[in-house]
Amino acid sequence: MFNTLVQSIKEKYNNTKILDKYILKQVIEMFLMGVFIFTTILFATDTFITLIKQIAKFGIPFKVAFIIILLNLPAVIVMTIPMGVLLSTVMTLNRLSLSSEITVMRACGIGLNRIAKPIFIFAIVMALSSFFINETLVPVMNRQSKDLALWALGQKNIPDGKKNFVFKEISSGGNLKRLFYVGSCEKKTLHNVTVLDNSKDGTIQVLQAREGKTSPKGWEFEKGAAYTIANDGQVLNTTLFDTSIVQFGLDLTKEMNKNLAKEMNFVGLLKHLSNPDLSEKDRQVYTTELFDKIALPVTTLVFVLLGVPLAITPPRVRYNRGFLFSILIIFAYYLVRALSLSFGETGSLAPFIAAWLPNIVLTIWGTWLYYKKVYTIC
Repeated sequence: MFNTLVQSIKEKYNNTKILDKYILKQVIEMFLMGVFIFTTILFATDTFITLIKQIAKFGIPFKVAFIIILLNLPAVIVMTIPMGVLLSTVMTLNRLSLSSEITVMRACGIGLNRIAKPIFIFAIVMALSSFFINETLVPVMNRQSKDLALWALGQKNIPDGKKNFVFKEISSGGNLKRLFYVGSCEKKTLHNVTVLDNSKDGTIQVLQAREGKTSPKGWEFEKGAAYTIANDGQVLNTTLFDTSIVQFGLDLTKEMNKNLAKEMNFVGLLKHLSNPDLSEKDRQVYTTELFDKIALPVTTLVFVLLGVPLAITPPRVRYNRGFLFSILIIFAYYLVRALSLSFGETGSLAPFIAAWLPNIVLTIWGTWLYYKKVYTIC
């Protein structure tokens, strides 16, 4: 009798392993397809439009703009992982339900909790993967993307290969603001540069340097001197330098400070928030981003909790409604998420509530539906 019991336990264990593999295989296949579809959609809409704007408005070369888009790929994948998990959950269970496989499983004593177990495990793995990508790749890629865009923006008007030329910057009133004389330009590096800066009232600044080039931080000059001269011709100040960074021409400071929260991981945001000089507005933005670092990966589990009961089709329904459910839930979630985060960054909502509100709402709804479905025979 003992041997029979052991054999029965082994058979049951093997059968459940087969069931897990059977469900996981379909979930993973559908997940990969879902991530590919949603990533393509996001790239074909928002990202592609951004590419066209960068080329048309700023004159950024197509090759550079395309690299910038590729650098944004990890951030897009982090957004599409929860979408793919929801689509794979709903489509897989909906198909099993339509073919009456769910009904047969439950008739054999396999409850919905046991059927959904491998899906929840898969969702946990994907949530951790999403968090890992968002903590390691996304901040680095975002920083490189912005630096490359700003570098290309600063490089676009430098006439490579020319010698002994002058270019000037005119103020909005039509007056001369800055005058650049360049001995030669090779490989986007200016040689023997003289800059006459007339932007400040009462003084004129003259800068001479052996080399100069643009960077995201501004103009970088090497081995030179700067003179501040009053309108009456008196030299007020003379400064010699090996390297100097000056905000001539394009002032990229504001651009450099945009979306800094997207370029930090969780630990980096915590350190940045400890800065006592941080303004209240910036603190609100960074705190909201901090909570969203956790809330976004957790969305993967919330989607499964909601997707499992919605995927179980009633007997009278004979069509696959999984894709429609997925699209509606995803659209509603990300619409509410965008609004909630905006309110959080402006201070209308507390940062924690702003980041977690969509998850809280969907968790309450999903828990109620899941509880009902567990104790209902399909």
